[in-house]
Amino acid sequence: MPMPVKPRQSIKIRRQGSPKAIVATQADGTMNRLTRYIFFQCFGLTLFVTLGLTMAFWLTGALRLVEAVVDRGNSLGTFARLAVLTLPQLLELTLPVASFIGIQFTYSKLVADSELVVMRACGASQGELIRPAMILGGITVLAMFSITLYLGPVAKNEFKALQFQIRNQFSGDLLQEGNFTAVSHSLTVYVKSHDAADQLHGIVIQDERDPKRPVTLTAENGVLVQTDDGPRVVMFNGSRETWDRTKHQLYVLTFDRWSIDVAQYGDPHGVHYLQPDERFLPDLFFPKGKDSSDPSYRERLWVEGHNRLTQPLYCLSFIFVALASMLSGELSRRVKNPRVVVAWLVVAVIEASSVAVTAIADHHPAAVILMYLTPLAPMVISGALIFSSPRIGVRWRDFLAGMMSPASSS
Repeated sequence: MPMPVKPRQSIKIRRQGSPKAIVATQADGTMNRLTRYIFFQCFGLTLFVTLGLTMAFWLTGALRLVEAVVDRGNSLGTFARLAVLTLPQLLELTLPVASFIGIQFTYSKLVADSELVVMRACGASQGELIRPAMILGGITVLAMFSITLYLGPVAKNEFKALQFQIRNQFSGDLLQEGNFTAVSHSLTVYVKSHDAADQLHGIVIQDERDPKRPVTLTAENGVLVQTDDGPRVVMFNGSRETWDRTKHQLYVLTFDRWSIDVAQYGDPHGVHYLQPDERFLPDLFFPKGKDSSDPSYRERLWVEGHNRLTQPLYCLSFIFVALASMLSGELSRRVKNPRVVVAWLVVAVIEASSVAVTAIADHHPAAVILMYLTPLAPMVISGALIFSSPRIGVRWRDFLAGMMSPASSS
């Protein structure tokens, strides 16, 4: 006698015109198909927008890096390294906006195709409908924390150190034939020609370290030598002219051989001092050494630390705004577009408030509490709209419809 087969309880939702069935089955501790269906749409679009926005900003910044790197005679590998080190900072800017666009577009499409209407009619609760967005929000928040707390400071530290090294390096490729090259603010070099072996011809060097006694060095030829203490220019058959601006007198000295230590014209300390955006969180809240003795600088570090903690919250704030615009009240195509417009305006206001509040906190550290309220307040309000009573949702819908409909403007 065959054993009876217990039917599997499921909810089947078919999109109009699509043969593919979406089956929402309750599974113990696993994501059901309905959640996966919405999540992968949100995730795919968010990833696409993140890559698109990041590449757009990255290419804009890369053009400035090309000029700085090429003028210093550096290789393509140095440019690529600098360009890659800017990516964490760009992701910190684009990821919250990309997550908002991904959620907004995906749920708007589900409303337009009446899929959310069918899901809600089949008994799906608000919690089940927002679950995919919350999973995506958790992923983006973890990614943002990894950037703000670790990857960002590491990348900025490496970027500034490499940039510092480029600015203080000196090579034959830096010298352009027939042009005056400003090696530093106090040293200008002119060469008529130079070859691949760093042999220089027709050299003119202007030394302005002492404004009262500027020095001009000229030589028939010379060579650029790399030593353990830094690069040196060795000149042959030339003269050294010193003009005393106080006595209005010129001193001329001819030489057969003369060398200049180029490294002494660079940074006098020869070290790179870490800025607040290059430090890790413990260094921001608990500075050591001379940083702790300056109250104003300690407040600046303190504000930067709180800024690192609040930035990931904007991902959730933007996601909640997108969900509230689509899921609050009844699902209707008539108010979908007005809700999208209002959601974009709200996000723009949040972004502007974030910049303003951070600037205020830099001068008034007590305003740090506003840095937390800026992302949290829209999150709480949006959550209240999502889980509010239908009557409030209907009022929200009617308000948007009346505000954006052509009849209201006539």
